[in-house]
Amino acid sequence: MMYQVVETFVSINGEGVRAGELAAFIRFRGCNLNCSYCDTRWANQPGAPFEEKSAEQLLEWVRKTGVKNVTLTGGEPLYREGIGDLTALLLQNGNRVEIETNGSVLLEPFAKSSFRPVFTMDYKLPDSGMERYMNRKNFAVLNGDDTVKFVAGSKNDLRRALEIIRQYQLTERCHVYFSPVFGMIEPSDIVAFMTEHGLNGVRLQLQLHKFIWDPNKRGV
Repeated sequence: MMYQVVETFVSINGEGVRAGELAAFIRFRGCNLNCSYCDTRWANQPGAPFEEKSAEQLLEWVRKTGVKNVTLTGGEPLYREGIGDLTALLLQNGNRVEIETNGSVLLEPFAKSSFRPVFTMDYKLPDSGMERYMNRKNFAVLNGDDTVKFVAGSKNDLRRALEIIRQYQLTERCHVYFSPVFGMIEPSDIVAFMTEHGLNGVRLQLQLHKFIWDPNKRGV
């Protein structure tokens, strides 16, 4: 099995439970969604340059980095055939594997695997233009190691996120994060919303890499 990889790099996790920790990133080409605020659209284009890498080659690259946190991202990594095989190989060799997924791909087959990764799953809110593609069956397979991330661009997005959190009791099931669309909503507005609604168990996160480096810089 060969994988279409647009970049590999070591940086810090910019968001999620392990934000600020080193991670070895493997970014795959292609996505089945087209969010209005997508900051990796370049990786999703049909003509995006890529290298074909085998699971063994990717494992060897991770080994050479010396970093144990591995983040599979995209695009949409679960949209790629054979991701379960790669995940199993990485986990069998002592790595912690996190998959950043957009919420549209059914997680159950991966969650039932003997080598289960950690999921950081988006729920796309109205401003993204992609909410209709969300697979809410995914909430049922999440556990205390996993994360649901709501990227909000407006107060309307925040209100919708609140509805979903309450309907599926997400704070009792997994980690829950609010994150602002960069440049579209003030973090202070999100804090005010969290305070107004007494959102215990919900965390605000900012994309660290966009503050440390230029927001458009790749490979960080």
